[in-house]
Amino acid sequence: MAFRKKLLKKFGSLRQILSREKTMLERLQSIAHLLTGNILSSVIGLIGFALTARALGPAGYGILALCFSYTRAVERIVSFQSWQPLIKYGAHSLAENADDATELRALLKFGLLLDISAALVGWLVAVLLILVAAPWLGISGDGADLAILYCTVLPFQVSGMPTAVLRLYGRFMAIAYGQVATSVLRVVLCAIGVATGAGLFEFTLIWMSAQIIGTLILVLFALAELRRQGVLSGLMSAPLHGITKRFPGLWKFAISANLSLTIRSSANELDTLLVGYLADPTSAGLYHIAKRIGRIAQQAGVQVQAVLYPELARAWATKALSAFHRAVAQMQGLLLGFGLLLIGGLYLLIGPLLTWAAGPDFAAAGPLVIVQSVAVTMTLCGAVIRSALLAMGRENEILRSVTIAAIGFHATAFALIPVIGAMGANVAHIVMASIWLSTMMLSYRRTPAPET
Repeated sequence: MAFRKKLLKKFGSLRQILSREKTMLERLQSIAHLLTGNILSSVIGLIGFALTARALGPAGYGILALCFSYTRAVERIVSFQSWQPLIKYGAHSLAENADDATELRALLKFGLLLDISAALVGWLVAVLLILVAAPWLGISGDGADLAILYCTVLPFQVSGMPTAVLRLYGRFMAIAYGQVATSVLRVVLCAIGVATGAGLFEFTLIWMSAQIIGTLILVLFALAELRRQGVLSGLMSAPLHGITKRFPGLWKFAISANLSLTIRSSANELDTLLVGYLADPTSAGLYHIAKRIGRIAQQAGVQVQAVLYPELARAWATKALSAFHRAVAQMQGLLLGFGLLLIGGLYLLIGPLLTWAAGPDFAAAGPLVIVQSVAVTMTLCGAVIRSALLAMGRENEILRSVTIAAIGFHATAFALIPVIGAMGANVAHIVMASIWLSTMMLSYRRTPAPET
């Protein structure tokens, strides 16, 4: 009898282990889909950037990079990134009211209206800033006209709610391969531009078109998923009255979480503009090339967060703290190993790669990429902790952490960029990532211990 109990206990433990590993494997499979799509998208996108760089040269490419970076910065700073509260509260709604989508419809409508409002405000702010303060943004005469034209992409940036829908329902393949389609379109258009001898104006239109179409593809995928789940019908007529009572803390979470993203974007999105202003457009172009390469690796953290955040939100809501901490530890170790491999690989290969892809004029971006990879590695580890703190509802601690880190970035950037050029921005990113990761780790360590 005792032997039988012991045997059953062993089988129970084995079942738990297999169940945990199955969850890990499913998570890795979803991340693999996103990473595959994102790597394909980024590699294909680099072909588009290489074609553009060869067609325009460092100076022309630098002007286009400033226009792209400016609109992206305004969009990140002004937008509400509604996917964060939608996933947190949507996970609770799906767990508690699986058979009744009334509350979920209201929540998604709330997020969509936030997206639309922020997109329109972002467009207005971006245009007004150029008209009033273009020289202080490092954007000169002709560049200012092109930047105003590029601002046309902003009213279409309504990706928060669609992103939340696809992540909540685990449709990571749609997200991944939608990006690939957009990158293929950009390369085709860039190739046509090179073949026809297009100039700066035409390449600006090409980049704009690809960006707008990419967002529209994401929206269509999300609407198709909502229709499949039976949620689309009645979405726009869902009542918003009393939504903050149905989802307590919704506004507080949305404002705090997005304010932290806004502050972080003041470094991550304004850095190219700072290099252009404190150095010159050519340095901005080199820095932008280095940043685009670093962003390929940084997407690993973005995709891990895309899969991990909904899972952590569900685990925290059901008080499954063991699964919660295990998922955080697994993903952080995985990303740390990836980051160390990244630093070594770039150190060996980045020089020849840049010369082959963009031409010898851009080889000077090589050291920038290597230094930036150190900051990227720390940011990858920080993305996991940020997801955990968001799931725990500790968005105020994220806000405090990112505020201190952003101050460190700007102080370092303004001190070093005039002295050592674009490299100063990379050093500033290392300072920011160090502060951000260490302060968030301190907050995470105060998490309650796992249940026994």
